Amino acid sequence: MSSATPFFPSFEQVKAQHQPSDQWVLDRHGVLIGAVRQDFAERRGAWVPLGDISPAMQRAVLLSEDRRFYDHGGVDWPALIAAGWNWAWGGSSRGASTLSMQLAGMLASELQRPAGGRSPEQKLAQMRSARLLESAWSKEQILEAYLNLAAFRGELRGIDAVSRVMFGKHPHGLDQREAAVAAALLRGPNAAAERVTVRACALLNDGGAGQYCATLPDHVTGWLAATARPAADVPTLAPHFSRMAVAQAGEKGAAGAVRTTLDASLQRVALESVQRHLAGMGHAQLTDAAVVVLNNETAEILAYVGSSGGISAAGQVDHARALRQAGSTLKPFLYAQALESRYVTAASLLEDAPLDVATAGGLYIPQNYDRNYVGWVSARSALASSLNIPAVRVLMLVGVERFVQRLRSLGLPLLHDGEHYGYSLSLGSADMDLLSLTNAYRTLAELGRWREPAILAGESFSEVQNVQRFSAGASWIVGDILSDRRARARTFGLESALATRFWSAVKTGTSKDMRDNWALGWSSRYTVGVWVGNSQGLSMRDVSGVSGAGPIWHEVMSALHQDVGSRQPPPPPDVERQALVFADNIEAARTEYFLPGTAISRVEPALARAVANARILSPSAGTVIAFDPDMPLAHQQLTLRADTGKQAPELLQWHIEGRHVANGQESRWPLRVGQHRIVLSNDSGTVLDEVTIQVRGLPRLRGGR
Repeated sequence: MSSATPFFPSFEQVKAQHQPSDQWVLDRHGVLIGAVRQDFAERRGAWVPLGDISPAMQRAVLLSEDRRFYDHGGVDWPALIAAGWNWAWGGSSRGASTLSMQLAGMLASELQRPAGGRSPEQKLAQMRSARLLESAWSKEQILEAYLNLAAFRGELRGIDAVSRVMFGKHPHGLDQREAAVAAALLRGPNAAAERVTVRACALLNDGGAGQYCATLPDHVTGWLAATARPAADVPTLAPHFSRMAVAQAGEKGAAGAVRTTLDASLQRVALESVQRHLAGMGHAQLTDAAVVVLNNETAEILAYVGSSGGISAAGQVDHARALRQAGSTLKPFLYAQALESRYVTAASLLEDAPLDVATAGGLYIPQNYDRNYVGWVSARSALASSLNIPAVRVLMLVGVERFVQRLRSLGLPLLHDGEHYGYSLSLGSADMDLLSLTNAYRTLAELGRWREPAILAGESFSEVQNVQRFSAGASWIVGDILSDRRARARTFGLESALATRFWSAVKTGTSKDMRDNWALGWSSRYTVGVWVGNSQGLSMRDVSGVSGAGPIWHEVMSALHQDVGSRQPPPPPDVERQALVFADNIEAARTEYFLPGTAISRVEPALARAVANARILSPSAGTVIAFDPDMPLAHQQLTLRADTGKQAPELLQWHIEGRHVANGQESRWPLRVGQHRIVLSNDSGTVLDEVTIQVRGLPRLRGGR
C-alpha cells in the first residue's frame, strides 16, 4: 500500500456530506412528519453538534480512546512509546491510536485498518495524516466528527443512532452509566455483554462514578438487546404517506429531505379522530380506518391517515390505497353521467319497486339497503337518499361499459370490463381505493375538472393539468343534490353526521355484508374521504355510513372550517332554475335546477298518462333460470309478480303454456325445464302482458344415465 498522505476534506464538507440512513419527510411548513429507511447497511442518525452531546459522553470517550487529546498534535507519543514497549515485552498488542488517527482512518479508505492489522508503513501514514488533520481542524471539530462517524454496535454508527436506539434518548441526555457503555463499545463494537460491562465499569471507576457498577450488568444486557428497535422520537405522524412521498421523490431524482403538501396539524386532527372513534369498537369488528383530505383547487394532499395505528391488526397496511368494495359511493358519478347525457334530470321520476334484470349470468335482483320500496321518486331524492333500485335503472339507461370508461377517466382502478361488473356496478360492486375515490369526488367539487393528487410541495400548479371529465353543470347539480338535507331525509333524517353547520355535499357507502363503510364529500375548499372496516375483511356489526365513517368525516370537515366558512359555489351560467310541482303530491313543490333544454315545470309518472293495464314485473322477458343443484327441486319456484295498474288485484290471472296456474298480484310457480310463455290477463281473458323465459335443467354427470 502506498504511504502517500491522503487529501482530507474540510470539516464543513464532511458535515455537509453526512446523510442519515433514514430519509426525512417534512410537511408543507417544514415540520418533520416521517422518516423512511433508505440505507440498510448502516443506521445513521442526524449529525449532532458537539454542544448537543452530553459532557458525560465526551469525557467517557476521551477516557476510553485518547486521554491526552487536548495536549497532542495528532499523535500521542508517550502512549505510542508505551504501547511499543508493552508489545516488545509480550504484552497487549493494542495500538495507541488517537482520536485524530482513528478519524483519519474513517475519512480515507486507504487508511482503514485491514483485517490483519496495519503494517508499520501504514501506521506511519496514519500518523502523518492525523497531524495534517490537526493542522486544518480544531480539536472540537475532530471530537464532533469522531462521535458522529464512529461505529458503536452492529449497524449503529454515530452518536445519534446509538443514543436514540440503544438508550432511547437524545445524545444530550446520556448519563455517566450510558456514556461509559457507549464508549466501551468503541473498543469492541461486537464484544459480548460481559466484556462490555467490565470495560464500562473501568471507565466509570476512572471517572469517579464506580457506584454505578453494581447495577451495570442488567442494564448492559438490555441495552445490547435493543440495537434493532426503532429510534426514539422517530416521527410516526404519517408513515404510509411518508413512504409514498419518498418513492415519488426518488422517481423524480430528488435527494435529501422530502418536503410534501401535508399539513401536520391537520394530520393530527384526522389521526386523533380515527383513534377516538375506533376506540372500543372491536366488538363491532371495526378496527381499521383511513382518511384522505385534498385541497379542491390544487389537489394537494393535506392529510393522509393510512391506518388506525395500534388499534389495527395490520397497522403497516396502507388502507388508503388498499382496494375495497365501493358500495354506493359510485352513484354520484353515475347520475352525473346520466344528467350530462340528458337521460335524466334532477326532477325525473324513477320507480323504486322490485326489479328483476336478465343478464348473461342469470337474473339480477337488486334490493334497497332497508329492503323497502318507496314507489315513484325523483332522481334528486333517489341519489340523496341512496336508493338502489333507481340507480340500477339509471345504469340501464347509461350503459355499463360507458360507465366503466367514465370511472376509469377519473383515475379509478377498474380492472375488468362492463360485462364483468354488470348492473351491480351501480351499487359499487367494483373495488376502489380511498385516495383515488376521494380525488374523483374532488373532481365533482371542481365542477368536473380532474387532475392527479399532488404529494410533493413545490410542484407547479397549472390549469393545463386539469382535464374536464364531467360538464360543469352536471357536476354542480350533483353537488346540489348531495348537499340537500331534505332530499336525503328519507334515509338519513334531517340531522345526522352528514349535516354540517356550513355548506357541504356528502355521500356514504356500505359494501356487501357490511365489510366496508365510506363517507366522502366536499366543501367549497376541501374534499374529505373516510373508509372504515377491518383488515381481515370481516363483516362489521351494526355499522353504517352514518355511524361508522360519517362521524370521522364530520369531525375532520368541521376542523377544516373551524375558522373559515363554506358557501355553495354559484351555478354555472348554463344551469337553469325552474319552479317545479309534482302530480299527485309525489314530492313537495320546489325549485329545481336543469341543464339547458331539459327544464320542466310539472312532473307526473309516465304510466299515469299511458294505458292503465297491469304489467308483469317478475320475471323479466328473456330471463334464463338454472336449477340450483344444492337445493331440493320441489323448493325451487319462480316468483310471479305484477304491477296491477288500475286493475283490481283479485281479478288478475296467470297462465303458463295456456294453463291457468295462479290468481292475484303475486304468486309462485314450481320451476319446470324448458321455454315457457307466461301470460297475465284479467278475469274476462283479456291479455294484459306476457313474457317468455327459459328454465335450464341440471347438468348430467359424466358416466351417468
